[in-house]
Amino acid sequence: MTRPLVITDCDEVLMHMVVPFAQWVDEEHGVLFRMEDTGFANALKRKECGTPLEAAEVWPLLDGFFREEMARQTAIPGAMAAMAAIGAVADIVVLTNVGPEHQQRRADQLATLGLHAPVIGSRGGKGEPVRRLIDERRPSVALFIDDLANHHRSVALEAAGVWRLHMVGEPAIAGKVPTARHAHARIDDWAAAQDWILARLAENIAAPGPELV
Repeated sequence: MTRPLVITDCDEVLMHMVVPFAQWVDEEHGVLFRMEDTGFANALKRKECGTPLEAAEVWPLLDGFFREEMARQTAIPGAMAAMAAIGAVADIVVLTNVGPEHQQRRADQLATLGLHAPVIGSRGGKGEPVRRLIDERRPSVALFIDDLANHHRSVALEAAGVWRLHMVGEPAIAGKVPTARHAHARIDDWAAAQDWILARLAENIAAPGPELV
């Protein structure tokens, strides 16, 4: 068996995203980002009339942000120190839904902060890419971190033995995000999350799989 493996998302886990994104779409596109409405697309509204953007309009904005404005992003407090501590005992892979076209930008972004880890720019549910990583690396124990509930369910379906930590590191939205029912824990603070992660890695046992409905 190889070393333990931690597979982590980036936006709102390692890096602030919605706040700098909201500032940018307001300044450059006349769009307001308000998390009072459930769902990312519904949170984007035209400033002049308040109507939500069409779904087809959302990805071009995200693509533009990741292509030109990632320098606006800053690290979630404690994230890089936690990654350093975790990296001493486990391999780390960053699995982020920015798409393959932004994969290298994300790797460069994290490297400037001291995190030199493989980055996979995926799309869609994260269960399959997590399962592929498990099959390839055969870790002694594996742990997944993400801010979105749908990815926890996806991983639970595809790789039930992986520990799943739900983390929303952005205080502006954390209180509005319900806990993912398919995660084993919800921790939004990196100091506490680091302790929980290191404890799971030290136990070195597979996670229990929850019932899926």
